[in-house]
Amino acid sequence: MKLPSWIGRWKGDEVAARAQMPATDDPEWERALINRMAAEFLRQQQRARRWGLVLKFGILAYLLLLSIALIMDGIGDSMGSSGEHTALVKVEGLIADKTSASADRIVEGLRDAFEADNAKAVILRINSPGGSPVQSGYVFDEIQRLREKYPDKPVYAVAADVCASGAYYIASAADEIYVDRATLIGSIGVRLDSFGFQGVLDEFGIQRRLLTAGEHKGILDPFSNFDDWDRKFIQGLLDNLHAQFITAVKEGRGDRLKGGEELFSGLFWTGEESVGLGLSDGLGSPSSVAREIVGVETLVDYSQERDIWERVAERVGTSFASALAAISGAGAPSLR
Repeated sequence: MKLPSWIGRWKGDEVAARAQMPATDDPEWERALINRMAAEFLRQQQRARRWGLVLKFGILAYLLLLSIALIMDGIGDSMGSSGEHTALVKVEGLIADKTSASADRIVEGLRDAFEADNAKAVILRINSPGGSPVQSGYVFDEIQRLREKYPDKPVYAVAADVCASGAYYIASAADEIYVDRATLIGSIGVRLDSFGFQGVLDEFGIQRRLLTAGEHKGILDPFSNFDDWDRKFIQGLLDNLHAQFITAVKEGRGDRLKGGEELFSGLFWTGEESVGLGLSDGLGSPSSVAREIVGVETLVDYSQERDIWERVAERVGTSFASALAAISGAGAPSLR
């Protein structure tokens, strides 16, 4: 029995199927239409499976290449650290917990660098506006401890674009500080950001209902009154943190500081000016310090990097925290 030509549709012969579709008054027309729809569905399914396989193979290839790159990077680091070298640890961005410049990451990199037998010196490459006084203090104390434990291994701070506030707190623990002429450096001070919306509430007749257990628990609430007692208390807190900062800088820099009290006023200077003020010791970059000061030009990076998932998590967490901060109008004290 010879099959109707439109059955070729089942075999993927779309041209033949379209050309041989029965007329609408043909008894076989409904069956042909059903078969055409079924074939089209099957073809769409096959196409989806093909693209699914392509996507899976693409992801597999990406993960394979990423793994190879990480392995090669590790091999490169091992080869570089097997010979005499200058260790490099980066301090980049905001100094705060759960960031690239958190104390945990910086300290871990510093410990690895100091413990490396073939590392002749350690360079802290700093490019940061500052951040948490606690995180900065952790790093300052750890640098001092490591310097005492490894007295023959000097540590140099090299500032890039910015080395301000908490970043300078960290830098002052180094044996020497080097800068570029245009580096912005200094800002030895403490700040606390907040807003006050009490007048807005009064103007619109909005009543603020804040319940606290503790007389001053809502001292930084942006919708409540901020009286003289509150101001004096917060100012005393900032002055205390500022005194700690000044003590650390004087301890680290000692007699090299040439300026007066303006050094601790929160002002900042160019790198070129900072040399004359004793805030830094000279001009240089990581490579020039390694080559001319340390005498070992090869740099090996000991910085502790975050993986992609940590960066995504931080982005989500930071966005949420930023939204809360925008609503409350308050934040923690910061050295920036």
